[in-house]
Amino acid sequence: MQDLKVTIVQANQVWEDKKENIKHFEELLSEVTETDIIVLPEMFHTGFTMNAKKFAEDMKKSSAISWLQSMAAQKNAAIYTSFIAKEDDFYFNRGVFVEPSGKYTHYDKRKLFTLAGEEKVFKAGHVKTRVNYKGWKIQLQICYDLRFPEITRNGLQDHKSAKFDALLYVANWPEKRNTHWKALLTARAIENQCYVVGVNRVGEDGKGLTYSGDSAVINAYGETIGKVKAHKEKVKTVMLSAEHLKEVRTQLQFLKDI
Repeated sequence: MQDLKVTIVQANQVWEDKKENIKHFEELLSEVTETDIIVLPEMFHTGFTMNAKKFAEDMKKSSAISWLQSMAAQKNAAIYTSFIAKEDDFYFNRGVFVEPSGKYTHYDKRKLFTLAGEEKVFKAGHVKTRVNYKGWKIQLQICYDLRFPEITRNGLQDHKSAKFDALLYVANWPEKRNTHWKALLTARAIENQCYVVGVNRVGEDGKGLTYSGDSAVINAYGETIGKVKAHKEKVKTVMLSAEHLKEVRTQLQFLKDI
């Protein structure tokens, strides 16, 4: 298990405009070099819209997947984000972890945001999704999932190693509840003795909601080791230390008691 470089991209999103969002992310990513994983906000090229019928993409011919595969290959880094996918006549807020090879793993958001009526439009996922990448076990999450610790409970796998080493959250989390966002990211890191990466958008969406971002990377002690200033677009790369995880889990052997 090697150290892992994670690049968080805190960006504004143009409401329901795929072309402009793709163009903007290309500009932001132009400065990214030598990283392992790039994390973009939730519904990266539309914003958090419930207009699924208009913006959903078929997985077999998805322009979002094609662009993410191209960018992952160009940057020689995996990319994690979500977009609106259609499959078997259902719509999903679907996370995709795209590797430089073009291989991708998908995760369907399990906890749909009822305050926005997300459950009336999208079908909830029911399966936890973890990827193994460069020796790291990573669990994929999306926004509202953050409020439900029961779906991200770590522990020992085969009585030896942890089930996962990092949690990735992509979000469109409104500024009015940013205190919750910051507190819950820290809580998930402490209780699971893992790294937590939370990437949120900034700006204002088409419904008039504002977003402060507050994107951050938190270590297994609950310490913030990388963050982006609120309301600012910023690309930041943070190193995740394999030695840190070993130290925390050796000194404080809490995972075995779950």
